[in-house]
Amino acid sequence: MSVLACPEGTAATAPVFAPEQIAACVRQVRRHAHIVAGPTGRELGLVMGPRPPGDVVGTLPPLYPEWLGGRTFCEAHGVRFPYVAGEMANGIATTRMVAAMARAEMLGFFGAGGLGFAEVERAVRELASELAGLSNWGVNLIHSPNEPALEFRVAKLLLRHAVPCVSVSAYMELTPAVVLCSAAGLRRGPDGQVVRRTRILAKVSRPEVAARFLSPAPPELLRPLVVSGELTAEEAELAALVPVAEDLTVESDSGGHTDNRPLGVLLPRIMLLREETVRRHGYTREVRVGAAGGLGTPDGVAAAFALGAAYVVTGSVNQTAVEAGISDDAKAMLADADIADVIMAPAADMFEAGVTLQVLRRGTMFAQRAGRLYAAYQAHPSLEELPERLRATLERDVFRAPLDEVWAWTRRFWEQRDPAEADRADRDPRHRMALVFRWYLGNSSRWAIEGDTARRGDYQIWCGPAMGAFNRWTEGSPLADPAERTVVQIALNLLEGAAVATRAHQLRGFGVPVPSRASAFTPCLLA
Repeated sequence: MSVLACPEGTAATAPVFAPEQIAACVRQVRRHAHIVAGPTGRELGLVMGPRPPGDVVGTLPPLYPEWLGGRTFCEAHGVRFPYVAGEMANGIATTRMVAAMARAEMLGFFGAGGLGFAEVERAVRELASELAGLSNWGVNLIHSPNEPALEFRVAKLLLRHAVPCVSVSAYMELTPAVVLCSAAGLRRGPDGQVVRRTRILAKVSRPEVAARFLSPAPPELLRPLVVSGELTAEEAELAALVPVAEDLTVESDSGGHTDNRPLGVLLPRIMLLREETVRRHGYTREVRVGAAGGLGTPDGVAAAFALGAAYVVTGSVNQTAVEAGISDDAKAMLADADIADVIMAPAADMFEAGVTLQVLRRGTMFAQRAGRLYAAYQAHPSLEELPERLRATLERDVFRAPLDEVWAWTRRFWEQRDPAEADRADRDPRHRMALVFRWYLGNSSRWAIEGDTARRGDYQIWCGPAMGAFNRWTEGSPLADPAERTVVQIALNLLEGAAVATRAHQLRGFGVPVPSRASAFTPCLLA
């Protein structure tokens, strides 16, 4: 695949000094840029192409989008570009999206979080068949503290079908499932190095969590896996020599689960921790650190690379791609969002713990209604003890059904998915209340995915500020057309624009008077 924003000639240009001319030269990232002095010797200008005669103050070589990140990331994952389309849960990151990214020589992850085992198995089988022979694709394994058995079953499924990459997310502690994925298949290569069968990308937003993935798997988790026959003794021994994950995705302020940390603070902190941990354990291979969260424009992507990210991961913006598994109605709502049109709301999977996630605020009342449910959960011990007025309000405005009826639906769901949850709810009224309230939180995402317009006011759409920035950037461009907004076009344009922004910063560092508008890249259709 060739990527070219606009034709770039091969002959040397005449020296240019005017701001508009310099701006045009900045966008020619695939040509040598020679910095030359003007007639007075005080002003600096540019000559593009072959080296001109006479004195040259400095030269910048061609810059390609595939060179922005770490080359070891591309080599390790068999990709051309240091770019990942992240695992939007409930299958919003579809198998179609993953396949498109793989064929474009990038990396994509299927959004398995929130899905039942059968749905994940169908997706894994489809991808393993369609992408046979390719190693640049993967599936998400999400921490499921309320469903540890499901988490472990999914981990074994991914190993059984030889999924090459696993992106693990929402973990606060290591679990048997994530350690199994990391350690299974470890062996010694001909050179004595430990070779991985499954590559783990761990998404983190806190240093203490990053430290766990940067360290070898702890013996107390490895030992039971050996005893149960899930790991061999040799695999466990080798797991003690390598980090749980060799790719660490640092997630700053983002859609969905987020700690709302700024990337400029979080990424350098985790990179420093990486250096300390690698030195302490004596690893012989590089542990790569990537960036996610808030990456909706070329400037954001360029900033992540400038901070030292080996790769970037996008999420919110891909929900508007044609391959995204969410309704056109929800996509239209996302396309109207600006950077402040987001809000934090209770998370369905960690409702009882008070964990929140970032969602779209504009056009939906989900966050306010979900917040009302969590307040009721905190204030009352059971459904039966809800005040009559509050109960009536929730039944009318949130559930649109009697709570007893909602519990009957909820119980049938858990009897099929995890009977232990239903049995626990029968014994524990407070847990029964939590499951009923989680019925609303879980279905609100499904209503958005399916486009149930009767419940538009309840849509739960995971979204970060990057979505609004992306919308403003693409206004008036080909990517404003929903039909042209493929996940690959989004990726190529972000990378191309990031290369332009990077070249502008390089030239400013030489003292060239680069106008601010020079780094503004207008999206176009790239091939």
